[in-house]
Amino acid sequence: MIYSLHGTLTETEPNLAVIECGGVGYACRTTQTTLSALGAVGNEVRVYTCMTVREDAVELFAFADKTERTCFEMLLTVSGIGAKAALSILSDLTPNKFALLVASGDSAALTKVKGIGKKSAERIILDLKDKLMKSNPVLTEIPLPAVSAKTDNFSEALAALTVLGYRQEEVMPVLAGLDETLSAEELIRLTLREMGRKSK
Repeated sequence: MIYSLHGTLTETEPNLAVIECGGVGYACRTTQTTLSALGAVGNEVRVYTCMTVREDAVELFAFADKTERTCFEMLLTVSGIGAKAALSILSDLTPNKFALLVASGDSAALTKVKGIGKKSAERIILDLKDKLMKSNPVLTEIPLPAVSAKTDNFSEALAALTVLGYRQEEVMPVLAGLDETLSAEELIRLTLREMGRKSK
């Protein structure tokens, strides 16, 4: 298995990066998030890879960090979720936000990703929620405690919004789209503003 590549970024296309290592160009399918992280053609880059082998194809996938690769591998274990859908999800959601949505059971937010319908979103939640909650060794790259540590303000904001009468399923999609580094007060303010817009 090819664990990682370290070389020169020679070409990019939507969801594709070509990395030359030792005179060999490796065509790697990837997310928009990773493409942004790799930067301009000509840069020296390192990516973490995942190879899939089927009867009709051998494909190499590349990610800017191990966390995103782990999320990708998790998604491939879900029935009905292929590489294309997994890349689409991780192009729209950071690994932390993806883990937050799964842990909170927010399937509605996942349906906002292109190509992910209600049934697929529910299947993702069903198959992966317990794994996240139990911190399965397979998921050590993104253990739930690490996600929670970055989202203490989310929990505080969610609790306050619940006290104000909002349901969790109403506010979670809004919270998930906000910057993780914001204070609880700012998260509450921005969520209330967005909820006010929706009610008009």
